[in-house]
Amino acid sequence: MKNAPPRKGPTVAAKPVAERVKRLVVLVSGSGTNLQALLDEIAAVGPEAYGAEVVAVGADRENIEGLARAERAGLPTFVRKVKDHGSREEWDAALADAVSAHEPDLVISAGFMKIVGKEFLARFGGRFVNTHPALLPSFPGAHGVRDALAYGARVTGCTVHFVDDGVDTGPIIAQGVVEIRDEDDESALHERIKEVERRLLVEVVGRLARNGYRIEGRKVVIQ
Repeated sequence: MKNAPPRKGPTVAAKPVAERVKRLVVLVSGSGTNLQALLDEIAAVGPEAYGAEVVAVGADRENIEGLARAERAGLPTFVRKVKDHGSREEWDAALADAVSAHEPDLVISAGFMKIVGKEFLARFGGRFVNTHPALLPSFPGAHGVRDALAYGARVTGCTVHFVDDGVDTGPIIAQGVVEIRDEDDESALHERIKEVERRLLVEVVGRLARNGYRIEGRKVVIQ
């Protein structure tokens, strides 16, 4: 008599492996309102649902509200000032080392007012996210709000983009539109842009972290 073949149990579908919560290092130079928007959203929904958590906050200057926000949240902070280094290249390498120590998946420029160099981009190119208060490629540079007003544009807005070795020239991830009103001055317009910018940055960073992305030339494709 032949042995009966072993009975097979019910087929069980493999459970999907949970994606690792992505690590964010946020860089600030001032009040840190974009940082706070990220912290508030992550606290509200949880790192797992958001897809990421802030693991450290860095700055190019001391005694700023952005660092105070990080400290109140219990986050490690670091400061790398340009004047403490012999050259801009040395500062850039020191900043890259400080960020690397926290092993980030993404680095977020949340109002960071320094242009990084070759060493930083060699390590974090394609992972360094910035915001700009205009609809790039229009009005790049330090005075995007003022320049849009002076030009007579009827709409402006904000852009979330990856940083490359140019000034506000990296691949665009997302944009938000803000109407320019006849009574606007630079301050009033900038405040309305900041409101849209905070929401857009929180949305974009979460989508990048949860879904993954790829960069095809100048096009960013979120999976």
